[in-house]
Amino acid sequence: MSERESNRKDSRLKPTSAVLDDLNQGDIHGAFGTIRVSDVTPRRTWRRRILTLLAIVGPGLIVMVGDNDAGGVSTYAQAGQDFGYSLLWTLLLLIPVLIVNQEMVVRLGAVTGVGYARLISERFGRSWGWFSAGGIFLLNFLTISTEFMGVSLAGEYFGLQPVIVVPIAAAVLVLITVSGNFRRWERAMFVFLFASLLVLPLLVLSHPSGDGVLKGFVTPGVEGGLTSNSALLIVAIVGTTVAPWQMFFQQSNVIDKRITPRWLDYEKADTVLGAFVVVIGAAAIMMATASAFSGTPAFGHYQDALHIARGLHVNISPAAGAIFALLLFDASIVGASAVTLATSYAFGDMFGLRHSLHRGVRDAKLFYASYTGMVAVAAAIVLIPYAPLGLITTAVQAMAGVMLPSTTVFAVLLCNDRDVLGPWVNRRWLNAVAGVIVGAMLVLSAILVISTAIPSVDVPTLLVVLGSVAAAALLAGMVWSWFTSRGAPAPPRFSREERANWRMPALALLERPAWSRGRRIAIGALAGYLVLSIVMLAVKAVQLGMR
Repeated sequence: MSERESNRKDSRLKPTSAVLDDLNQGDIHGAFGTIRVSDVTPRRTWRRRILTLLAIVGPGLIVMVGDNDAGGVSTYAQAGQDFGYSLLWTLLLLIPVLIVNQEMVVRLGAVTGVGYARLISERFGRSWGWFSAGGIFLLNFLTISTEFMGVSLAGEYFGLQPVIVVPIAAAVLVLITVSGNFRRWERAMFVFLFASLLVLPLLVLSHPSGDGVLKGFVTPGVEGGLTSNSALLIVAIVGTTVAPWQMFFQQSNVIDKRITPRWLDYEKADTVLGAFVVVIGAAAIMMATASAFSGTPAFGHYQDALHIARGLHVNISPAAGAIFALLLFDASIVGASAVTLATSYAFGDMFGLRHSLHRGVRDAKLFYASYTGMVAVAAAIVLIPYAPLGLITTAVQAMAGVMLPSTTVFAVLLCNDRDVLGPWVNRRWLNAVAGVIVGAMLVLSAILVISTAIPSVDVPTLLVVLGSVAAAALLAGMVWSWFTSRGAPAPPRFSREERANWRMPALALLERPAWSRGRRIAIGALAGYLVLSIVMLAVKAVQLGMR
């Protein structure tokens, strides 16, 4: 039987369900519980609500903790070593960004039953689908490589050669994924998630300055002033904390777990919990490294995560260095699994292949082959000697930050499409928040581009100018949206039960939305700017590498 996702008995009949794989429908088998597909009983007691949450929890926590991957750990550690506590405020601002972005794809996954890449392709055209998927394929592959860099550096701290530890890690990743059992995979991921709690004893051992921490959280600023280098790191912090791959992963993982609109509130809770967990972990790493390196000759001279571990060993204690190395290894495994799976999900979406963890290898050969192939190639690349691992990691995280606006824009467009989400479309305030997110990321990436092209530019002044332009554009957009929506018919009202049962019709039954000329120009300009930003980011990385 072909792996193409065509499970309909009569191809002459248009399907009425949008879910592309029959195994993405049925009972929810979570790591900590089961919900039968026939179970529609309201949860009226706290005990039943908690049991339901335990069954649902997973996609949100995994995607968020997976976001504190090798690149994340390295980037937060660099922020602490190079800028002390002064960038802690960025993490607080990223909590709503995380929640807003991921909540949108949670709704898209539960309501549509279709992956992010496939939705973009079907609603906006194959060219935009491939533009989005192609970018995520490239970014994710580079990100997976940074995960194995983390494995290599963690192993080196303990005296293990990369040629030993990297292949072992790659084998572990493949084995926990190709079991053909979603619950088994999720439970394996939770083992690594619990290991990430090692960040708490690391924080305790580092004895961070209370005054420094408080000032870092409540006073926006950058130690030494805002420069192109600090702008690069801020973009990297955003890119590693709110990465584009997260949106692809969580939407598909929600579908794979068989979460429907009836259980959306629980998955949203899972996502919010994960957002706070990831920010707490990031802050702990930043505080620990700030405490360890402040006042030492190594302050402001980040190299890579291995030197961070050794610095913690010397400046705090051997236990602190070992804990950081273990955290790096654990983060690398979780991140590699989630990022690779996000890529394989997108691969299956674009090629119409079966791509569910409920299927065994025989039933989804290409899905698992793509996963295994990416793991193997990324692991092999890391074994190339003399690669500037620290610089590569920062550049990849910054690339994620540069790509985030376009990914968010597509999510906003899809979440305002009533044919796709029906009663679950975005509310106006959510569109406004998403607009602020996109504007802020465009400003940061523009600073990176302009300061790279014109090194003598005054970055603080540039920030004020670009921020003012972005704010004016956002305000104009809000006014225009309000003006054009006046007199529009009120959307139909749905009862709670109707919302719980509403699913997107089959894609074959939907007409593709027509884009205005203005929207085409805006999206085209965003795509062109994205390409330019990535080119300039590469230039910046080369400049730093030649120092």
